[in-house]
Amino acid sequence: MAFRPPHEIYARRFGRNVGVAVLLVGFVALVFALTVVKVTRGDPMKGFDHVIEPTMVPDPGKTP
Repeated sequence: MAFRPPHEIYARRFGRNVGVAVLLVGFVALVFALTVVKVTRGDPMKGFDHVIEPTMVPDPGKTP
């Protein structure tokens, strides 16, 4: 019993799936790299919790 050759649509689907996988891996790598850079720079990470902090209010004695 011989196997039939696969239909050409499967080759096109495989190529499309590989393209989507490459884009997905690239996006994940980009987000990971941005996260690593943000964490290693040591920037203070503050969430906005709708509370006025003294550091956010400009000092009236200083001129910009």
